[in-house]
Formats: sequence, structure tokens, C-alpha cells
Amino acid sequence: MPKRKAAAPNRSFKIADQIQRDLTELIGRELKDPRVGMVTLQGVEVTPDYAHAKVFFSVLTGDPVETTEALNQAAGFLRAGLFKRLHIHTVPTLHFLFDRTTERAADMNKLIAQAVASRSKEE
Repeated sequence: MPKRKAAAPNRSFKIADQIQRDLTELIGRELKDPRVGMVTLQGVEVTPDYAHAKVFFSVLTGDPVETTEALNQAAGFLRAGLFKRLHIHTVPTLHFLFDRTTERAADMNKLIAQAVASRSKEE
């Protein structure tokens, strides 16, 4: 009996990438909620069955808590927009999560700069 070919492992990455691109456009052009400031989508993780997607974002302006609330309230609207754009059988339910990675990186860079500055003063 011939072996059944497994689904391409890159497919979920491609779909996550496409969701990220489409959501970036939808949030920027069609979402009119004033609580959503300048949002950058950092990444999307899709479950193997494509039922759910975690969407990680950071904010340049605005409150992260309010933005998270607003994006999760708009998740149905954004999912409907994805239905029109994506050509897949199941469009995942969206879950927006604030990503503190860029915030932490900025803090780390600041600490490094301070350490370097204090070291050069001592020398």
C-alpha cells in the first residue's frame, strides 16, 4: 500500500503569513475603532486544525490594554474580512495578544547603553 503524503508542513506558515499581511491591511484601512492606534502585527500562530489563530501585536501609540480589547471585539469583523480574501476552507477564530518583545528589547538596549557609558566613565 503506498504511503499517504503528509500535508506540507510549510502550509500553516504560509497561511499564518498571509493572515498577518491581510490583517495588517484590514486593520489599517477598515477598522475605525479610535482605541486602535498605530498597531504593528508581530506574528501569527495558527493551530494545526486552522480553528484558531493567535495574533501578536505591538503598539506605537495608544494603550495596549484598550487596543487588545478593541481588536478582540473586532475579531469577528476582521475574520469576515479574511473570509473574502483567503482561499482556505476554514478561516480561524482570531485571538489578539499584546507582544512586549519590542518593549523589552528597547529596555535591554537602554541598560546596555547605560552599562557601556558607565564603563567608559570609569576608564
